[in-house]
Amino acid sequence: RYQDMQYSIEVNNQVEIYDINKVAKQASGAVLLRVKNTVVLATVAREDTQVSEDFLPLTVQYIEKTYAAGRIPGGYVKRETKPGDFETLTSRIIDRSLRPLFPKGYAYPTQIVVMVLSCDPEVDLQVVGLNAASVALYLSDIPVNAPVCGVRVGYIDNKFVINPSNSDLKTSALDLYVAGVKDELLMIEMRSIATEKDEIMPIALDPMMDPNLGGGVIAMQDMNEFSEDLIVEAIAEAGKAILRASNAYEEAFSQHKKEEAQLELKPEIENESVVVYLNEFYKNDVKAAINQMAKSERASELTKIAKQILTDEVAQKEGWEEEVVSNVLAKFKKKIVREQIINEGVRADGRELKEVRPISIETNILPNAHGSCLFTRGQTQALVVATLGTDGDAQMYDMLTEKGAVTDKFMFNYNFPGFSVGEASPLKAPGRRELGHGNLAKRAIAPSIDANSPYTIRLVSEILESNGSSSMASVCGGSLALRAAGVDTPKLVAGVAMGLIFEGDKHAVLTDIMGLEDHDGDMDFKVAGSKDGITALQMDIKLGGISLDVLKEALLQAREGRLHILNLMEKANENISVNEDILPKLELFSVDPGKIVDIIGQAGKTIKEIIEKFDVAIDLDREKGEVKIAGAQKSSVDAAKDYIIQIVSKDGGKGFGGKRGGRDGKPHKTPEFNIGDEFEGEVKSVVEFGAFIGLPGGVDGLLHISKIKTPLKAGDKVKVKISEQKGHKISLSLAQ
Repeated sequence: RYQDMQYSIEVNNQVEIYDINKVAKQASGAVLLRVKNTVVLATVAREDTQVSEDFLPLTVQYIEKTYAAGRIPGGYVKRETKPGDFETLTSRIIDRSLRPLFPKGYAYPTQIVVMVLSCDPEVDLQVVGLNAASVALYLSDIPVNAPVCGVRVGYIDNKFVINPSNSDLKTSALDLYVAGVKDELLMIEMRSIATEKDEIMPIALDPMMDPNLGGGVIAMQDMNEFSEDLIVEAIAEAGKAILRASNAYEEAFSQHKKEEAQLELKPEIENESVVVYLNEFYKNDVKAAINQMAKSERASELTKIAKQILTDEVAQKEGWEEEVVSNVLAKFKKKIVREQIINEGVRADGRELKEVRPISIETNILPNAHGSCLFTRGQTQALVVATLGTDGDAQMYDMLTEKGAVTDKFMFNYNFPGFSVGEASPLKAPGRRELGHGNLAKRAIAPSIDANSPYTIRLVSEILESNGSSSMASVCGGSLALRAAGVDTPKLVAGVAMGLIFEGDKHAVLTDIMGLEDHDGDMDFKVAGSKDGITALQMDIKLGGISLDVLKEALLQAREGRLHILNLMEKANENISVNEDILPKLELFSVDPGKIVDIIGQAGKTIKEIIEKFDVAIDLDREKGEVKIAGAQKSSVDAAKDYIIQIVSKDGGKGFGGKRGGRDGKPHKTPEFNIGDEFEGEVKSVVEFGAFIGLPGGVDGLLHISKIKTPLKAGDKVKVKISEQKGHKISLSLAQ
């Protein structure tokens, strides 16, 4: 029955070739999947002994082998070591998609390993990785009864494209990743992509918003935001693709599924007598505890109730155990929370369903940081700090699907210390949750940042307090921190966390959920974007079969919440005072490409001299003739720029300040002076070895430190005379 078999399945624009019962036969389930020249091995292994705790002990590890792309690992250690961010994020995607399939009460340690053995640069590794892992799990002896499918949806040339190639995805305005089984969606991630093309991109609009459009299209904004209608339409396309693939997998592999192992599932801890007792004597106490504003107070009150019940005569006579009472109380609490929302339209903290918690915003509270924002929403608080750097500060990393190293000039780091939730836990390296939340915030804000910005930008979100969606607080704080650092983003971006609760034929959509509602709800999703549309979306669905109508209702309610938050952010933006004195200075200008060699000098001598003298960083583009100068002080950058312009202007060469020309936009060359000529000039900058003095003709001369009698500062007027001139290099001395 378990003989080696191969299946070729053509579905969703790709041919998937599965080898089953061929490799890793001692695992509970294993499959070898090939798509084009990509080969992925997925295995599932489990232990025979349950854990004592009441949780699902599932571990998912996605691993890329560099030999898959014909490369040897870089660095000192020539083997794969710590997983990279892409591997960690992909592991998280697979985990979130497969975890809902396990039966309740399953508590056997289980490990799913996905290894990339061969890599085709055009194949989507996240789609292939999830599909391979899903089939391996379905074929195993674990009681999982349906295969999950992952698909990616692009939006290219006004059309949705299922599973575009990696090259095509770079030309897409949309990147939507959806996982599901049959007609049930399990996980959604979406981001808009800032395309470099200037062509018009369409956005579907509700005709009610503009009757003249009639549901047509408008020119897409530079940020590539998407309307709620278009997102729902894209998710619907993904749902059709998932249904096709799920049916194809089930038809091919159902006959090869191993017999289910005789596994003992942990029973739900139930005691109907405790439920009746709680409902009769403690319902109001539980309701009062739920409605405590502070998260810590709520937990403390519920603990007190559990202890009080255990001291009651009935509990002692019946022999109720603490674990039973606590578990029943937790479920009873969940029931009260949901009933109060569905039947009364009131939430645990007294808010209405659409109400956002109070928000306060402070900017540039850190005097020596480039930009900072303290964003507080209810009991969630994020301190987001922006730092500007140069190309040399960009993050470099390797990807199997790219030939060379990839450079990332926008970074978002998210930190979640234990004290933010009142825990005394050790500080550790960022885990999967931190990387996932940081990646979500990055995807939300990235479309608002000019891809051609000369700056490398790093945002760091320090979560100081958390009770619901610190990732969305990080988005709001991050967008304002950029403005506080003087970054000219076209629009502010805000995020809001939403929740859904279903009870029978009733449902409720919650805006700005707190931790309690996240835990006890049926679905949570995070929506980020500008006033004109969505830039990023993430959903985790705890129940299947959500209708597109309900999904659209939730997205439109999220839009209301987002606009409310953006309105408060706009007011805070008006009060931002940018600290220009501490911001790094960056000059980008062009010169004649043939003059780049003069800036470099023989064996790099000239450029090294400039870097050392002015304490700046210089990047040169030989093809375009672009010169980029960055430094901590404006005076140093300006002096270095003037110095370079003098070099390229030598012998009538063309030097261009800005995009063309010198300061007046015209080509110029260094004027000729006579030895002994005297001038009154302005001190342009002071450096370790002297001061640069402005001279007639828009050039500077150097007054060496050995010739300076009293301290000088930028802006001082001083009388000097020409002591030496060698081309563009002018030496000065003090005039009598």
